[in-house]
Amino acid sequence: MNTATLGAAAPANPIPLKQDASVIGLVGLAHGTSHFSHLLLAPLFPVFMRDFDLSFSDVGLLMSLFFIISGSGQAMAGFVVDRIGARPVLFAAITCFLLASLAASMATGYMGLVLVAALAGLGNAPFHPADFTILNQRVSAPRLGHAFSAHGLTGNLGWALAPAFLVGITALADWRTAYHAAALLYVGVLALLFWQRDKLRTEVHVRHADAPKGAELAYLKLPVVWWCFAFFLLSTMTLAVVQSFAPSILKSLYGVSVEAATLTISAYMLCGAGGMLVGGFVAAYGQSHRFSSDRVVAVSMSCGAALLLLCATGWLGATGTMMALAATGFAVGVGGPSRDMMIKKATPKGATGRVYGTVYSGLDVGFAISPLVFGALMDRGWYALTLTGAAVTLFISVYAAIGVGRRTT
Repeated sequence: MNTATLGAAAPANPIPLKQDASVIGLVGLAHGTSHFSHLLLAPLFPVFMRDFDLSFSDVGLLMSLFFIISGSGQAMAGFVVDRIGARPVLFAAITCFLLASLAASMATGYMGLVLVAALAGLGNAPFHPADFTILNQRVSAPRLGHAFSAHGLTGNLGWALAPAFLVGITALADWRTAYHAAALLYVGVLALLFWQRDKLRTEVHVRHADAPKGAELAYLKLPVVWWCFAFFLLSTMTLAVVQSFAPSILKSLYGVSVEAATLTISAYMLCGAGGMLVGGFVAAYGQSHRFSSDRVVAVSMSCGAALLLLCATGWLGATGTMMALAATGFAVGVGGPSRDMMIKKATPKGATGRVYGTVYSGLDVGFAISPLVFGALMDRGWYALTLTGAAVTLFISVYAAIGVGRRTT
């Protein structure tokens, strides 16, 4: 197995735009529910701390549990996707989200929330190997850049929707009603995907009887896979800093209100979604003009890192820093579709689920360890240094992206 046989060849007959758009829309909707589930608990942490007498450490452990289960399960889920197909795995994942919402609505204490985090993490584990297997097999090659763009965009929208949905319904009724509404949301998504299930069918990887022992693990010997893993781990650590600590940094350094600081995170996510939309066209242009995807990723991540360094200097003041953080989301977002194209080029034929599962588990690892690493800086009041560390980490991820490119050329 080597990276010379990369991905599936473009279909001989052009696929109608309507068919591609249907597949992209369905997979994007499913991906949005995955990101929604990342924040199934976090927006209501203040409520749980009040009602169940919990500490910050208690609720923080819930997120660590989510990402540990998701990250460890993601690599294993790739094997299942390759063996039985992406569609049944996708249905099972959304069912886990449904069960997590129902469990949340009935929680009476901390252990109930632990069950919610475990179910949500289990449901989140298969999404990237399942999503990208469907997109790579069912979407025509010229439109893959746009498919990856829509995939990332819907993920950001899922992040943006969750707090408004859960907190809004809690304010109008109560938090148990909010989780009942979330369960109904998952039922609707699952029903739609089942109705359109023919568009989500994928081919399975059949293991031949004469295949050498350990052949399914041969992809782990490819250095490019681990360069991809390193890229995801490092770039996600930076995202986790922005999501977790940016409001506290803005409040401590500039006296920004909690509402304005939180709005900055929403702006970061929305600008990231806009960047991914633009990045789809950039990826498509690069594909047609033989401009390597790793270069696009390197440029976009470098711009994002430079903006974070600028924020760390304090030269921009409160308003300027908030605008620069939002612009960072756009810069990083532009590289999103090219990042996924970069992973596709590093994927041997027949191993899509396994490679994406392994590589994207780096995302969960990054989310899990970043609060521990940068939280130590925050505890000491080193707020500017936290932003500087996030920028340096993003710059190091550029080196990893270039390493991927060198091994897939």
